[in-house]
Amino acid sequence: MAQPNVTIDAATWKFQKSYIERLMDHAALTSAHPDDTLILAGPARYGYTSTDPGTEAFVIERCLPIGMVQSFNVMLQKPSQPMMAIGSGRNFFVSGKSQGNAQIARLFCNGRNLLRVLYTNAVQAELNVSDFDDPACAGTENGHFFMNLDSELFLVPFGMACFFRDKTHNALGAFYLELCMLNSYAIAFNAGQNMILENVSMLFDRALPIGAGTFGTADAGSLKESDLAQSGNGLVGVPTSAIYPGLDTVPLK
Repeated sequence: MAQPNVTIDAATWKFQKSYIERLMDHAALTSAHPDDTLILAGPARYGYTSTDPGTEAFVIERCLPIGMVQSFNVMLQKPSQPMMAIGSGRNFFVSGKSQGNAQIARLFCNGRNLLRVLYTNAVQAELNVSDFDDPACAGTENGHFFMNLDSELFLVPFGMACFFRDKTHNALGAFYLELCMLNSYAIAFNAGQNMILENVSMLFDRALPIGAGTFGTADAGSLKESDLAQSGNGLVGVPTSAIYPGLDTVPLK
């Protein structure tokens, strides 16, 4: 029996004998799956960060993996306006800045709650969140539970990373949500249900594509962004110094 082939152009299209674009015999192994997706919370901007003088580290090394996530949704919107002109029957379009929002639902259980996890960058910076005029927690003994969106803590932005791999550990892609700000928090429960979920929604400045590095492989544990180290160019094809001034003088660890 002939093996399936791949349609790469209209001339080779045989819909009963071929896949489109790529071979899909091993799609169960090579497709992204929630089991092989990692979500992290960390500093507001992607690049280098430091909590103490002389301890600059790549931002992923400061990120906290988020467990018990039940759903994670990211949406990017770009306002576009159709235009017409006198003397032409054709349309054209003008566009504005893209806008992003995200939602997370997470199991509420013993340990850090969802707001505490998202604001791990504030904890790493040793902010005493119970000392704000509007405290975000009830004190150090309850430092694992953050609440109260009126707190000044929630005027501080944070960032989120997401890494995708397949079942064979190949990197499929990764992105970093920069400058995230919460705009809603919800927790609800009813008699008879078997779990309680926390839900937040947020806005963010941009979703920046990043390299997956060695994250999630046998030598993982310290992700190094090779694209930042090679020729001084970032992942968007422009010098890293143009995106984050001064970072080109900070060595990779």
